[in-house]
Amino acid sequence: MPHDMTHEDVMRLLALEPNATCGYVRLTYVSKERIAPGGLAVPFADGRPMGSALFFMLTPAEPVKLHRIRNDQLYHYYLGDPIEVLLMLQDGTAARHVVGPDLKAGHKVQLFIPGGTFHTARVAGSRRWFLGGSTEWPGVEPQDVELGKADELAARFPAVAEQIRTWPLPAKG
Repeated sequence: MPHDMTHEDVMRLLALEPNATCGYVRLTYVSKERIAPGGLAVPFADGRPMGSALFFMLTPAEPVKLHRIRNDQLYHYYLGDPIEVLLMLQDGTAARHVVGPDLKAGHKVQLFIPGGTFHTARVAGSRRWFLGGSTEWPGVEPQDVELGKADELAARFPAVAEQIRTWPLPAKG
């Protein structure tokens, strides 16, 4: 990989656009096959595409904002710096993971995020951008995304309250 590529180069080459939750994004796949209404448990009783996928790029100015989606998803590392991901799981626990290229340092090149998990992420490293992907099943539709409220989540997850409040700026509330 050329080390002289900037995040602007990657954004242009992949036609990434600003996104409300995940830096810069381009949707790359939505299954034409749908899971029929009634074929899924709540909250997907109205049906969904079988899966979806996208590219996403993060920079220090455009991190993953505090949010959750109803769907299971898998983050993939592609290029650039690693990211630190903070997960707030439905069972009340929290976990921090690094998604990046350095397997010897414990980085993950894929990270499973269970549906309904609030999370946020920020770039860690010297190049100052991350390019990754996300695959989701069932596929995500706009109503599946919910922004998190920092104060509420800090109360629910006191062990990571400081990170919730100081990592990438979350929605106020």
